[in-house]
Amino acid sequence: MLDDVYNRRILSLAANIPRLGRLEQPDGVAEAHARLCGSWVKVMLRVADGRVADFAHEVRACALGQASSSIMARGVIGADLEELRQLRDAMFAMLDQGAPPPGGKWAECALLEPVRAYRNRHASTMLTFEATLSAMRQALEKQDQERGARQPAP
Repeated sequence: MLDDVYNRRILSLAANIPRLGRLEQPDGVAEAHARLCGSWVKVMLRVADGRVADFAHEVRACALGQASSSIMARGVIGADLEELRQLRDAMFAMLDQGAPPPGGKWAECALLEPVRAYRNRHASTMLTFEATLSAMRQALEKQDQERGARQPAP
């Protein structure tokens, strides 16, 4: 039932999204869009030692996109590329294949499990996971290029 999806905790997360705004000179920036509902998320992050050191995002999404963005912002600091990839894959598997929700520091993602029954809501729920992973990949590629440019020629 749709009431399970839009429960009090989801609405509370959607109303209280941390780290809204922009970062000056981010290492990675990515956007994700849900064509069906028009929701979008823009993620900016800084990386230090292969981990997310700072994070900000702009969120123009439905309650589910807002709630998932809220969960991301609460746990993303300290995450590395592999953790973000595993999180994205676990969320996709949970929604699309009936797999269990992520655990550990991402256990709050279980609140989004009822979305599984509403395929047309999957894209907006996944926005932050896709954008954050893309921004992290971009940041790491940028750092690799900068390191290569600083090394002297043989």
